[in-house]
Amino acid sequence: MGDALALLALLVGLELVLGVDNILVISIFVGRLPAERRDKARMAGLAFALVARIGMLVALLSLTNLTNTVVLDFSVRDLILVAGGLFLLWKAVKEIHHTVEAKEEGGGPGMVRGGFAAIISQIVLLDIVFSIDSVITAIGLTDQVWIIISSVVVSFVAILFFARPIGEFIHQHPAIKILALSFLITIGVTIFMEGLHKHVPKGYIYLPMGFALLVEILQMRYEHNRKKAVPSYSVEG
Repeated sequence: MGDALALLALLVGLELVLGVDNILVISIFVGRLPAERRDKARMAGLAFALVARIGMLVALLSLTNLTNTVVLDFSVRDLILVAGGLFLLWKAVKEIHHTVEAKEEGGGPGMVRGGFAAIISQIVLLDIVFSIDSVITAIGLTDQVWIIISSVVVSFVAILFFARPIGEFIHQHPAIKILALSFLITIGVTIFMEGLHKHVPKGYIYLPMGFALLVEILQMRYEHNRKKAVPSYSVEG
């Protein structure tokens, strides 16, 4: 029992580390919706993604040839990563253009419903791309399905808890949003390269990302303190 709990903790940690990508995607995509619909979209996207991930787990357990070559030197896994990486690149670049140009979404209720469904489907698709390696790793570590499913559910609850505050923070700070989108471009390139059998160490990605985020937070802190200091200086002068 102790070994099972230790393995469960390991898999939960793995899911949470990889869940950073999911939080960024959810935060940015959901931010395109009206404020009153974001919580619903966030919950629906994560719920469908959870179901899709469990379904993918069951499929992978029955399809052992996912990593076998099917086209040239590419396996099904490789093709999914290549397609997912390209889609994430296209989506992140499009969102950066949308943010920089400060375009507003238009249209009536029909377009809102269409946008809602499109965002949910994109969240689910990218979650599958993000999670394929973690699911394959989990299957390699244990054949006990209940441990893998439990780790997925626990990480789902944790991501759900953090998705809203992070999403609101990103939505309120355009510079952070553009930085997050730049991270998604980097992640998209990494996924694409892994689909081409080019391994990219995760440390080379997350360390610069963390450093850039720290610099941006310090810049925001500086601007906040400067704005507070200006009124008091003008009064004394």
